[in-house]
Amino acid sequence: MRILVADDHAIMRDGLINSLSRSFPDADFGEAGTSPAILSMIRDEKWDLVILDINIPGRNGLEVLKDIKGHNPDLPVIILSMYPEDQFAIRTIKAGASAYLTKDTSVPELVKAIKTILEKKQYITSSVASLLTSEVRGNLSKPLHETLSDREFQVFKMIASGKTISIIADDLSLSVKTISVYRANILRKMKLKNNAEITFYAFRNNLTE
Repeated sequence: MRILVADDHAIMRDGLINSLSRSFPDADFGEAGTSPAILSMIRDEKWDLVILDINIPGRNGLEVLKDIKGHNPDLPVIILSMYPEDQFAIRTIKAGASAYLTKDTSVPELVKAIKTILEKKQYITSSVASLLTSEVRGNLSKPLHETLSDREFQVFKMIASGKTISIIADDLSLSVKTISVYRANILRKMKLKNNAEITFYAFRNNLTE
């Protein structure tokens, strides 16, 4: 069995590999810290499972997930994130993730998730299941930020963190004009007026870094 651990922090990769090797002593672990490295290893090598951080330098982890599934739809991916489930779980499950777990998940639960997924099943926590149920029912009280597309939500969080349009454009390798269009869509969909209101909304809804 081969497991690729993808996280931009070496200490996190080392900790995961050391912890998981006790439960999977025969597993072969690989590691990557940037999106180009991840996608190169996915293309060039065979893996049974990927554990992917949502924050990856170069590209958003959600975009990397979509690229992985586009290249190999059957390759299971566990998203391991610092963000609570209500921020990214639904988006990643829709994009093809087999599980969404936060980084405060215990090692035994992560091991359980891996074993479940290797049996060709999804691993859905109770909190994620509740979010999925609300999604299916078309919850009328859905927060405004959930109306944003994946890219719009990414830009929204970057604006809320204080980044300028030009910096966001550089970070995402997009034009200033394109980011300005995303910002306009965010303001329109969320009925906000400016960056200050975006930041206040993010703070009020615990969406800040």
